[in-house]
Amino acid sequence: MVFALGFVLFALGITISIALHECGHMWAAQATGMKVRRYFIGFGPKVFSFRRGETEYGLKALPLGGFCDIAGMTALEELRPEEIERAMYRQATWKRLVVMSGGIAMNFVLGFLLIVVLAVGWGLPDLNEPSATVGELQCVADANPDQSLRPCDGVGPAALGGVQPGDTVTSVNGVKVRNWDQFTTETKKAQGTITYTVDRAGQQVQVQVQPQRVVRYAKDGTKTEETKVGIVLKRPVPPEYNVLTAIPASAEFTGQLTVRTVQSLAQMPAKVSSLWTAVTGGERDPETPVSVYGASRIGGESAREGLWQVFVLMLASLNFFLGAFNVLPLLPLDGGHIAVVIYEKFRNTLRGWRGLAPGGPVDYMKLLPITYVAVVIGGAYMVLTLAADIVNPIRLFP
Repeated sequence: MVFALGFVLFALGITISIALHECGHMWAAQATGMKVRRYFIGFGPKVFSFRRGETEYGLKALPLGGFCDIAGMTALEELRPEEIERAMYRQATWKRLVVMSGGIAMNFVLGFLLIVVLAVGWGLPDLNEPSATVGELQCVADANPDQSLRPCDGVGPAALGGVQPGDTVTSVNGVKVRNWDQFTTETKKAQGTITYTVDRAGQQVQVQVQPQRVVRYAKDGTKTEETKVGIVLKRPVPPEYNVLTAIPASAEFTGQLTVRTVQSLAQMPAKVSSLWTAVTGGERDPETPVSVYGASRIGGESAREGLWQVFVLMLASLNFFLGAFNVLPLLPLDGGHIAVVIYEKFRNTLRGWRGLAPGGPVDYMKLLPITYVAVVIGGAYMVLTLAADIVNPIRLFP
């Protein structure tokens, strides 16, 4: 029940994020004197609508986004006589840029506000990979077929070898490790006795650990053996913030998250093969993109585990992704329209230097082939991502 609630709430959060993105365009257009004909949430058959001033507001049956209809977004539109002077394509460059950037800005503002909520409510997580610092030492045990662990008692291999809580592992069998992930990878690869070099209160100490091979089961029931030493990661405690101290901390965190979002966007083409591997039965790379369904599923799992901070962080990350994705200079994205506006300004400036009159609006009909290619490729990517989320979803929790 909690999973279903979290799933629905996250899907609703996505819908609100997209609706506010369109609000960003609408409010910017209205503020700069353009005519907004319609603002609708959803697509498909109309559920209801009402008119306020010159704009029709409403809801459609399919909650898959929304749209804002601004008169004269391109010169191809048919305009009523009273709309011609207020047509978007006839407005000053700065006004058009403000309107096209309004949705992008709204996503970043919403993402920032969610980060502030996260900071005040739960603290801000460390986006960097945690160092291999020992939190607890425990015994190790085989797993049951349902993936639960059998009871165990006594001390584990790491404790027997002399590892202590608070130690930071700096190398495994002579291989330097900088974070927990590298430590885990090198430990699993090790054969026989493992030599750990640890930083203990500023001193470099070597310890010898005899690992234990334990039984583990995959989700499909496949039985394997893994190397375990009984070390639990020390997780840092996030600092506490009030509303005032959360704002600068959230601004810094937002910058870090934005950089990671841009890096993820740049890696999207390279993730096609990983997504295909996941669809065809291979292991799902946790760094691959997720669809709206996949993100909502993770939101539901976060709610089920009581980790609402993960829920909020996911929703904030989604808004940063939507904002950054729309910056791409491809039609029909906002960035594509922004690129057209900048091109027209640059072209007209050059014409002015040559004593020529400004050129006409860009012919969007000539850009349709490129737009169709972008839509087809983007649509295929979305279908592949959705398929991966259905048949082989990312699971943040066991």
